Amino acid sequence: MRGIYQILLLLTLAQYSSSFLIPSGQRNRCLHSAPSDTIQEDIDYDVPEDAVVVIKPNAMKRLRELREKEKKDDLILRMGVRNGGCSGLSYVMDFSTEDAIEEDDAVDEYAGEKIKCVVDAKSMLYLYGLELDYSDELIGGGFKFFNPNAEESCGCGSSFGV
Repeated sequence: MRGIYQILLLLTLAQYSSSFLIPSGQRNRCLHSAPSDTIQEDIDYDVPEDAVVVIKPNAMKRLRELREKEKKDDLILRMGVRNGGCSGLSYVMDFSTEDAIEEDDAVDEYAGEKIKCVVDAKSMLYLYGLELDYSDELIGGGFKFFNPNAEESCGCGSSFGV
């Protein structure tokens, strides 16, 4: 049953929002979603085909650092949404384990990096097409979420509304 629901959801999202998908010729390129500029930078890893969450180069660099700091062979990043925040929904991101992956979860595996991004079925509707970036700025630094599904977001970027 799980597979049918995920396929239907992905087909529906792909049909109505083909702009969320990365064209095959662009899989090794990444666009910054900054409001005033579009800077392309090369990435040195393979982005899973039809990924729910696309990890951008700065975020991948930070996740590699965190994996090394945790002294683990692999890193499982669980992402989701919950009610709350300035705009109605908040992003949730935490480390997870292989045992905690549910049958309904969508799993994007960055195999060469030994990093998995896990999204629960309910959050997938809100997070499909999300780009995860990272900034080390002194003010406002940290992980950044660029969500094409968000109709509004707060100034801090950690919550959104649809």
